[in-house]
Amino acid sequence: MTTATIFVETPAFPPLLTGVPLAPRLDPFEKAVAVAMTEEIDAGTVYYAEDDGAFRTAIVLVPETPLSEAAGALFAVSLGLADALGALAPPEVAVQFDWPATVKVNGAAAGALRMAASTDEPGAVPDWLVIGAELAVTPLPGDPGARPGRTALHEEGCIDITTPALIESWSRHMLVWIHRFVEDGLGPLHAEWRGKCDRIGEEVTEPAPGTFVGLDENGGMLLRSGPETRVIPLTTLLGGG
Repeated sequence: MTTATIFVETPAFPPLLTGVPLAPRLDPFEKAVAVAMTEEIDAGTVYYAEDDGAFRTAIVLVPETPLSEAAGALFAVSLGLADALGALAPPEVAVQFDWPATVKVNGAAAGALRMAASTDEPGAVPDWLVIGAELAVTPLPGDPGARPGRTALHEEGCIDITTPALIESWSRHMLVWIHRFVEDGLGPLHAEWRGKCDRIGEEVTEPAPGTFVGLDENGGMLLRSGPETRVIPLTTLLGGG
């Protein structure tokens, strides 16, 4: 089993983002939520675990739109991660998404996102929104054959990627997507994310049985069952999903 170690190098963050390192044993998502609930909120703070074995981060945002729209920032975080991997990984490595929050590398699940907010009311503007992201970097414990459908970056040929480098690259690319989201809405992110989702058009069983036919304007799943199509909101991920 891989043992987490403290980073030798500290990731550099772009302007508007402030990095807060945490011990490997701590959960950045839980830490960010705890701080947002009890202390003065500092938008753009990124908590990250100094864990060489896994990419584990959480960003605190202060939305100015209702939760139903603000939740679309989840796509900015995931697309930032995809772009970071595109910049650091070998060109043959493919990054895909599964709704609402799974990140896949070469078709196998390697990580996921979580989301929490000060409110669960879709029409209310949240005081804060926290989005966490995790991705396995070093090989997972045990025989890969015993865990089909799960992988890590180093198992997919990304042996040169380190966690600090991935955090640094992700923060830059994510900030670009957040800026686009704030300026242009979910549209550009919607199109890019949909192009990386390999389950659209397929039968799914989670979060409910049906055919995954696409996304609504707020990033919710359009799920067709028989003659009916219903929307499963992106906010169903609240609380960690």
